[in-house]
Amino acid sequence: MFIFNVTRVSRHISKANCSALLQQKWDLFPLLSNLSGAKFISTSRGKVREWTSWKSIITGFVPIGICLVAVMQWRAYRKLSGGHSAKQWQISCYCALPLRITSRCWGWLADKEVPTWIRPYIYGLYTSTFGVNLSEAASEDFKSYASIGDFFARPLKEGVRVVDQTSCLVSPCDGTVLHFGTVSSGNIEQVKGVTYSLENFLGENNWHNKSKMGDGSYQDLLLHKVSTNSKLYQCVIYLAPGDYHRFHSPTDWEPTHRRHFSGKLLSVNPGMARWLPGLFCLNERAIYTGKWIHGFFSMVAVGATNVGSIKIYCDKLLKTNKPKYKSKNIMDKCLDCNLYYKKGDPFGEFRMGSTIVIIFEAPPNFQFKLLPGEKVKMGQGICCSIKEKYVDRVQKSKTNVFINAT
Repeated sequence: MFIFNVTRVSRHISKANCSALLQQKWDLFPLLSNLSGAKFISTSRGKVREWTSWKSIITGFVPIGICLVAVMQWRAYRKLSGGHSAKQWQISCYCALPLRITSRCWGWLADKEVPTWIRPYIYGLYTSTFGVNLSEAASEDFKSYASIGDFFARPLKEGVRVVDQTSCLVSPCDGTVLHFGTVSSGNIEQVKGVTYSLENFLGENNWHNKSKMGDGSYQDLLLHKVSTNSKLYQCVIYLAPGDYHRFHSPTDWEPTHRRHFSGKLLSVNPGMARWLPGLFCLNERAIYTGKWIHGFFSMVAVGATNVGSIKIYCDKLLKTNKPKYKSKNIMDKCLDCNLYYKKGDPFGEFRMGSTIVIIFEAPPNFQFKLLPGEKVKMGQGICCSIKEKYVDRVQKSKTNVFINAT
């Protein structure tokens, strides 16, 4: 819009006045005037930057243009979710976009320190655009956030989120519920009617001895069988750009293994999730698996376009959003055997919005208290209380003793 306005005005003013206007712009934005490799031309008002220099264009506009590509493609492709799924050629074209390069550029830019005087304008625009509730932030002063990434991952005031102690499972983050329910036939629904493979999502099951036992479906081999006829359940929560971007432990559990898929960095907004089957299997993700009171438990942080990085507080070795030649497709790691999380404990953060997927084992009478599309807050109870029979409690206690012993 700015370019078109300048074009119209330039028809009615002289070249000298244009130079004067450009000089004023550089006086207002001294940071941009420090771009290397630019040439200057002399005018009656002094020297101004010559925009026709190729080096100036490359160093000045290309990084900004690359970052804008992600925004443009997100707005274009979200319109494609009109009740039909993507065809293979559409998926191939979309995956061919340089989204990983764009996301790395955005991650680099988001971690750069922003001049103090301009922070209120940048963060204020972001706040009004995406509806950020700044009154919940630990600091309401825009100037206290050194970078855009710090503002995205801002902490909350103590006591703003209350962890529901009456529910065995709480929301790990603020966000929108895309889907929840049981896992059947080894497939998971990322949204209603659009599925992906559980095995492709989690990868090879080498987390416990059951993977070495006899025949059985991938889904069955994940189960610890703490309760009789226990099942696998899943819940998908999408973090929008205006949401609180840190995530917490959804229950009391012991993570024992981490698996990192480098993957792609496609948009994960709800419209894209409805349009592109298997989206979460394509994207970069950090998978943490372990056990909780009812058996198998996993929490997955899924990367997305422009997510500068995924940070896990207990796992400093995890490096995400790296060039392909510097990262393996799959990286596994065994975690500290004494690692234990309580419900609501800080777990990690995104440097922009993305998605959390939890997949877990629970008794057959487990019930969610959620609605598709519902907005949830971190610490909010997302399941109904589970009433167990005396026989199930005895069996579970014996199984827990066996699991701890092994």
